[in-house]
Amino acid sequence: MVSLASLNRFLKKHPRVGLDSNILIYFIEAAPQYNKHCRKIFESIESGKNTGVCATLTLLEILVQPYRKKQDELVNQFYGLLTTYPNLIWEDLSLPVADLGAQIRAEYNIKTPDAILLATAIHHNATGFIGNDSQLKKVQALDVFILEG
Repeated sequence: MVSLASLNRFLKKHPRVGLDSNILIYFIEAAPQYNKHCRKIFESIESGKNTGVCATLTLLEILVQPYRKKQDELVNQFYGLLTTYPNLIWEDLSLPVADLGAQIRAEYNIKTPDAILLATAIHHNATGFIGNDSQLKKVQALDVFILEG
């Protein structure tokens, strides 16, 4: 696990960061292993020190389990929290993002969902991306921060 100090340095260096779906899931579920790190990320976004960039694909990924378990109240809570969270931008899959995602996927041979998330961040002028999949580090267009380091 990377240190909170290294996360702080990353957030200071990158005022606009893309977020992988797993970061939002860890935050929502207060995953014990990542709780301090995710709280720091979202406190920084909420306070306006950073802007978070998310693809709407992330919302799809987050809502699967609550829908599968028929937890409609949880679905509503997730919508309420995530779609109104201060300084968190949600970007639809547009033609430019799809094109950029295809280029990323072709060049780095990563999965389509990951390519979409990265392309969304790049399209929204993020310079950093936070996730937990070391495969994403091979993408050169963003400085990728992996929680597991």
